[in-house]
Amino acid sequence: MKVQGVCLTLLALPLIVKASGGAHWCYSSQNPSCGPPHWKDINHNCGGENQSPIDIDRSKISRDEALGDITFNGYDKAPPGKWKIMNDGHTALVSLEGDTILGHINISGAGLPNVFQALQLHFHWGGPNQDGSEHRIDGKQFPMELHIVHLNSKYKSIAAAKADPNGLAVLGLLFKVVETDNTNYNTIVEAMKSVSLEGQFVELASTFRLDSLLPRADTLSRYYRYRGSLTTPDCAEAVIWTVLEEPVYISRAQVNVFVDTLHFTATGEATQKMTNNYRPTQPLKNRKVSASRDATVNRGTTSSISVLALLVLLLTGQHMVFS
Repeated sequence: MKVQGVCLTLLALPLIVKASGGAHWCYSSQNPSCGPPHWKDINHNCGGENQSPIDIDRSKISRDEALGDITFNGYDKAPPGKWKIMNDGHTALVSLEGDTILGHINISGAGLPNVFQALQLHFHWGGPNQDGSEHRIDGKQFPMELHIVHLNSKYKSIAAAKADPNGLAVLGLLFKVVETDNTNYNTIVEAMKSVSLEGQFVELASTFRLDSLLPRADTLSRYYRYRGSLTTPDCAEAVIWTVLEEPVYISRAQVNVFVDTLHFTATGEATQKMTNNYRPTQPLKNRKVSASRDATVNRGTTSSISVLALLVLLLTGQHMVFS
């Protein structure tokens, strides 16, 4: 997940993260010498205790009945103004301007300590026929992941927010590949073809309702919550993560536009396709992951018990009855 690291008011978009001191970082698919294992050498935060992403093991989490419905304010409206998409050398990033800068698009409730206003969204993906989500569920990696970044409304700059464990709230959306295109993503996918190289940006053909990017409305009360960090340097531990359980559907052809079109930061005159731009999962350590009141829990435990029972039956020669 990427946000700008310098003092940034809401009137200064797009949001781009840069490591402290200007040190270069990259993904291992671009150059192993500056990939995620080396990020802690660029910024000590990246070796911290509350790093993201994580693997959400549903056999080890508990339900929190206080985690109810998320309030999506302004998500159901296409605001006036222009949104831009850019290639920042690490991802495709959409800056949300227009009414967003006035805080009209925000999330609240669901255990969040304040109102959090939407700033930007960006993507992480894999390679040809290779998955590339950052978060995993029960060890499963998904084809892509979308992060919608929100700023705690008590702050006027990202720099101030990053000093607070409650400074940012990010929605993580996982993707599942299906045969047909998700037309709600057409505007973004089409614009990607104009931002192939680092630094290129274009205005989107139109703004759109952010809720059109989300899974079905009746699934939005199913999510997982934990405290973590940005998933790129400077890896500030200032993020309340909400990872939705229900995936968003997208076609392989649409995923391939990400994989085949964008390029990383050029090395000299050479360009390299932007693939596998995700950080591997980080240790959970002493943190707690909670499931919302409607989310699935303990699936891993149930599965393990079922396998164990099957092995016992096979070893003892008992007959099995399926109902």
